[in-house]
Amino acid sequence: MLRRRGASITAALLIAATVSGNAYAADNPKPGTGSADCTMFSCRVEAKEPGSSGRGQQTNTGGSNSSDGKGRTSPVTCTYKKAAPQPPAGSPDWEGHKPGDGAVYEQTCRYKNSDDFSIMRMVWAANPPKGGVDPAVLAQRAVDKMRLRGPAIGIVPKPGGHGLVGLPVWMWTAKTPEAYGPNTATASTGAVTVTATAKVDQIVWDMGDGHQVTCTTAGTPYKSSYGKQSSPDCGYRYRHSSKDEPGKKYPVTATATWSIDWRGGGQTGQITQTRQSQTQVSIGQLKVLN
Repeated sequence: MLRRRGASITAALLIAATVSGNAYAADNPKPGTGSADCTMFSCRVEAKEPGSSGRGQQTNTGGSNSSDGKGRTSPVTCTYKKAAPQPPAGSPDWEGHKPGDGAVYEQTCRYKNSDDFSIMRMVWAANPPKGGVDPAVLAQRAVDKMRLRGPAIGIVPKPGGHGLVGLPVWMWTAKTPEAYGPNTATASTGAVTVTATAKVDQIVWDMGDGHQVTCTTAGTPYKSSYGKQSSPDCGYRYRHSSKDEPGKKYPVTATATWSIDWRGGGQTGQITQTRQSQTQVSIGQLKVLN
C-alpha cells in the first residue's frame, strides 16, 4: 500500500509534524522518488515504503541523505527495527498480509538527524529493509567493546587472612575503566555513529551472612594507619564467626550496577547492566582472657 507523508516545520517557537493519507492525483509524483519540495518555512518529502512498488530511487535508510535525481538532497533519514512482538493477525500494520508473510518494522524518520523532529510508524516489508540500522543495536556494540567487568575487589581483612567479630571490615574497588568507569566507546555503521559512556552507579556487597551493604562510591582503600577505624563510605562489621560456614569462610559477592548513556543516529537512550566479583573472608571469634 502506498501512502503520502508530509512534514511541515514552522519557523517561530512552534515545530509541528503532520502526516496525511491523501490519495495521489494521476499527475502527482509517486512515493519512493526521494524528492523534497521546500519553501522558506516548510518541506514536503516523498518516501517509498519498504516492500512497496514505485518509480524512482528509494530514500536512503542508512543515515545519509539521498538525491531526488534533480540535484536536490532529501533531508530525511530513516532507521528500521523489527517490531517485537509482531502485531497480531488482522492488525492494520500488516497492510493486508498475514503473520509469516514478511514482517512489520518500526520505522523512525528524522529531519537532518534532529532529535526535535521525527516520525515513527509501523510499516510492513517482505524482506528486512536494507541500509537501515537501529542506533540501539550500535549502542550495544559499543558497550561490548568496553569489556566491563565486576568490581576489582579490595577488602580488609584480606582473603587468606583472618578478621574478628565486631571489628571493622573495609570494602572497595579499583577505579579502572573496566571495573568502575567512566568508560567510553563508539560503534558505527555507514553514516550512523553511536557513542556510549558507562559508569558504576552503585555496588551491592553481599557479605555471606545474610546481610548486604549498598555503596554508592568505589569505597576507600584501607591503610594500616587507619587502625581500627570504620570505613567512611563502605564498611561492615560481622556479628558472628565464620566457623560454621563451608571452608570456615564467608563468601562475599560484589555486584556493580552499570549505567550506560548513549547518543547517536538522532536518538538517545540508557542501558543498565550488572557485573559480579567474588571473594572470601575468614572471621574468628574474639577471645577474652581472664
